[in-house]
Amino acid sequence: MVSTEKPPSDSRFGSLVTPGRVTVAVLAVLALIFIFENTRDVKIRLLIPEVTMPLWMALLGCFIVGALAGMYLRRGGRNKH
Repeated sequence: MVSTEKPPSDSRFGSLVTPGRVTVAVLAVLALIFIFENTRDVKIRLLIPEVTMPLWMALLGCFIVGALAGMYLRRGGRNKH
């Protein structure tokens, strides 16, 4: 006799790993690799002051600001509905 029952699966793991989250994780890793591969110094002007810093620091700063803005906008959209 062959059993047709499926083995119990951990539903928490299934809800944590979604195609969207995997895609975002892969893109984040690729962005971090790109950031840390660009290590030369660059001049950056923010309004008035001009600073010289490694390119990776500027890219990482932009990455963090973008990630925080995305999280803020996503959370803000959920609270409206």
